[in-house]
Amino acid sequence: MSASPHIPVATATVASADDTVIGYHTVGHGPALIVVGGALRAAEDYLALARGLAERYCVHVVDRRGRGLSGPQGPRYGIARECEDLLAVQAATGARVVFGHSYGGLVALETAVRSDAFEAMVLYEPGVSVGGSIPTSWMPPYRALLERGDTRGAFACFVQAFGAGPMTKLPRWYLRAVLRCVIRKRRWEERYEPLLAANLAEHEQVAACDDHIASYGAITARLLLLGGSRSPAIMTTLPLERLQQTVPVATVDIIDGLDHLAPDEKAPEIVARRTLDFL
Repeated sequence: MSASPHIPVATATVASADDTVIGYHTVGHGPALIVVGGALRAAEDYLALARGLAERYCVHVVDRRGRGLSGPQGPRYGIARECEDLLAVQAATGARVVFGHSYGGLVALETAVRSDAFEAMVLYEPGVSVGGSIPTSWMPPYRALLERGDTRGAFACFVQAFGAGPMTKLPRWYLRAVLRCVIRKRRWEERYEPLLAANLAEHEQVAACDDHIASYGAITARLLLLGGSRSPAIMTTLPLERLQQTVPVATVDIIDGLDHLAPDEKAPEIVARRTLDFL
């Protein structure tokens, strides 16, 4: 499958339950499918994935609140608001299928507990914490660095907590410098820096949902759980196995050579193909 970059993209908005505007990008024709992205990501980051899925679907890529076409997170932000947003887009599009990546996968799971709107779900390494498996110790220093205006330092703090191998052992000042070289100034200013506060709020919701896995046993949709062989175990082994044991109809597929950034940066066409094969 080779997704054409020339497939046109339309945009639309819908009002969520609290009247926050939620925007989404639409690609392709056919039955409706919604894509819900992760933290530090906007809808535009998933357009390559959407174009791959557009081979058979009309794909609606949500700009979750706090980014892009959508309104702010707001003072009453929480996972319930995200679920309301997803259901608002579902009602507007009629989608019965949802793809969720990372935090977007957690949003999809929490929505499926509240509603049977979706009949099929594909989740790539959903942000499910099991027994405190997703770290939270980085949050206080991250918050303090943001309050001081040290956005680069805050990001380094986050990467250090979730990185792999030698990255976790680097002095933070050195990692900060490395990341400054790796992420180009324009991408930093347009993509990462504006979402750093939202990133903290979203990971606070991951922590708040730590004890929710038993509730996912009520999900009626059939579920494909995707992961990458190069991703940290906290994103694959423990949460995917527990979800497979809990959700009545669930399959796990670990894709060799991929990591957590496969759907948006590194291998969207591979992820799209596995998704279409399942659906």
